[in-house]
Amino acid sequence: MEMNCFNHRVFLLTLLLPIVVILVEGQGTRVGFYSTSCPKVESIVSSTVQSHFKSDPTIAPGLLRMHFHDCFVQGCDGSILLDGPNAEKTAPPNQLLRGYEVIDDAKTQLESVCPGVVSCADILALAARDSVVLTSGASWAVPTGRRDGTVSQSSDANNLPGFRDTVDVQKQKFADKGLNTQDLVTLVGGHTIGTAACQFFSYRLYNFTSTGADPSINPAFVSQLQALCPQNGDGSRRIGLDNGSANKFDTSFFANLRDGKGILESDQRLWTDNSTKTFVQRFLGVRGLLGLTFNVEFGKSMVKMSNIGVKTGTAGEIRKVCSKVN
Repeated sequence: MEMNCFNHRVFLLTLLLPIVVILVEGQGTRVGFYSTSCPKVESIVSSTVQSHFKSDPTIAPGLLRMHFHDCFVQGCDGSILLDGPNAEKTAPPNQLLRGYEVIDDAKTQLESVCPGVVSCADILALAARDSVVLTSGASWAVPTGRRDGTVSQSSDANNLPGFRDTVDVQKQKFADKGLNTQDLVTLVGGHTIGTAACQFFSYRLYNFTSTGADPSINPAFVSQLQALCPQNGDGSRRIGLDNGSANKFDTSFFANLRDGKGILESDQRLWTDNSTKTFVQRFLGVRGLLGLTFNVEFGKSMVKMSNIGVKTGTAGEIRKVCSKVN
């Protein structure tokens, strides 16, 4: 009798195990989520990003930043894409984000072949990866299955990492999202592509201290930046975040930090703080330290970031138009 009961329990467990696996998998994202429901999703997003990139290469860093800003507010749920007088995109840190038209274009094409299937949040995650690839970075497998959020408030964007943040503040903001110090340095390395407006760093060039510019800036580089961003000049003028290589996804951003040529104060601090400096050195292959391959680590950290606070299963919705709640 005991043997029969045991066999019966084993039989039930065998039946239930696949159901448990399916339930666990359904609680998160996974690579190939649309393999049967919309098999062309990745090729459609990729070709759309590439088409826009050909006419405007600055779209690549724009989409990468947008994904980052989306994930750090309400999780990676496409809430940054929603329109509204007090939506996330109206918050000061988000006002210069660009690339919305790329996501809208991809969504329109996907709705024509897979109506109501692919989320705007997933389109943005895929577009961010494709942007890195188009700027000579390595690809990575993007888990999909996110659903779109229905709430977007500018006040929620107040805690985004800022250009004046100390390393301790940056580490705390990343830790709050389940990201460690290596993730911080790696993801900030995304500044290897793109630009920043003078208004976000020119304060470092004039009267930063009683003797002049921010001492962490290479003195020779100060004069170069002052010529590009004169005092009381055009604050909207944009300067490459990775001096000499702003359009290529590479490790020169870290070399610039080592050389005192970081544009943003928060970026340069990654070199002056020992807890983050080690990772910068490892990306640069400094002798005596275990090396890290930036392209490989960036993909890993992006996957971690892209799973922050995702909505799956029955949470959220699949928007028909990325800028509007259904």
